[in-house]
Amino acid sequence: MKTVGLLLALAFVAVHQSAVAANTPCSGKKGGISHCAGADFICNDGSVSGSKKVCSMSNQQRLMPLAKDDDDGCSCRSHRYCTGPRGGQFCYTDSGSKSYRRR
Repeated sequence: MKTVGLLLALAFVAVHQSAVAANTPCSGKKGGISHCAGADFICNDGSVSGSKKVCSMSNQQRLMPLAKDDDDGCSCRSHRYCTGPRGGQFCYTDSGSKSYRRR
């Protein structure tokens, strides 16, 4: 009986740890958090995280990274967003795809 209880406890801890890890901004292919743009998380792939969490990093260096020079004016790394025809705000990632801000 003790063995079954111990196995259930270990299974609960393992499930809890994986759930906590899955709920971080910029997880998976996005490569983690690069820096903040106001309250938004900017991921290492250059896209904006869809997280509802507010970015409040205390490390000032990560809040204001060096922006890449680009001509499009809507780079996620430069903290500039464009507004689409239906009012959605987006920026371009490093790979050139659009990343939309959450409303």
